[in-house]
Amino acid sequence: MAFSFKKIKKDDVVVVIAGKDKGKRGRVLRVFRDKGKVLVEGINKAKKHIRRISEELPGGIVEVERPLDISNVMLYCEECGKGVRVGFRIDSDGRKIRVCKSCGSSL
Repeated sequence: MAFSFKKIKKDDVVVVIAGKDKGKRGRVLRVFRDKGKVLVEGINKAKKHIRRISEELPGGIVEVERPLDISNVMLYCEECGKGVRVGFRIDSDGRKIRVCKSCGSSL
C-alpha cells in the first residue's frame, strides 16, 4: 500500500473530503492499517440491527460508525482552519514531527 500510516493517527482531528459526509470533521477512534481504513467519531453512520442480549439490553436498530477509506480524510490544521497535507520535519531534539504543508505549524 502506498499510503503512509504515520500521517494519520488515533485521536487526530480529520476532515472528510469525499463521500456522503464530505466537509464534516471528527476525531479518529481507530486506524485499521491492514485494510487502509479509519474509524471517525460521528462520521459514516449506518443503521445496524441488534438482537436482544438480556432483559437489560434490549435489541433494536442502532446507529454505528463504519470505517472510511484513509484516502477520503485529511488531517485538520487548527491554524489554517481546513484539511491539509502533512509533511515531516526533524525537531531540534532529533524527533520527527508532523507539520502542515500550508502554514508550516506542527500538528
